Amino acid sequence: MTGDQWFNVMLMLLPSVVVFLTAYFLLRQFLGTRSHEAQTAAIQAVRQEDRKHTLPMRLQAYERLALFLERISPGALVFRVHKHNMTSSMLHGELLATVREEFEHNVTQQVYVSDKAWQQVKMAKEETLRIINIAYEQTGEERNGTALSQRIFETASKLTHLPTQAAMLSLKDEIRKLF
Repeated sequence: MTGDQWFNVMLMLLPSVVVFLTAYFLLRQFLGTRSHEAQTAAIQAVRQEDRKHTLPMRLQAYERLALFLERISPGALVFRVHKHNMTSSMLHGELLATVREEFEHNVTQQVYVSDKAWQQVKMAKEETLRIINIAYEQTGEERNGTALSQRIFETASKLTHLPTQAAMLSLKDEIRKLF
């Protein structure tokens, strides 16, 4: 074959090569897109299935934390813990222990809620302990438990809203976002 013939053969093959390469790249892009769409659909299906299982657990965590907040609100806590003939010191110790026990019982719920919600719950616990401690310091350890109870109610009533209420609003807001 001569140089002219090679040139003519190459000239005739050039459109075929261009068409082949164009088809190859288009098919590769098309199949890549299809593959990506298939992967995305699979991931969506897994997430949907995961949501079916985790959503009830998350809701249960929010419910338990809401119950925790209700149980440690100063009024409910005092009514539940205060017993006849308790001294101020005894009631103070029992209130602090009860809040801490309740918190420890619910500490695992942080896995299912946002960091913001968990921080609000922790802050509510700490602020509730602070209210109890302030009331105890103002009452003194020699007084009876009723005097401490009254002081706790007075201290809590001076607040525009209880720390447990603020945390509860945060939890409710997050639950609304889930739906």
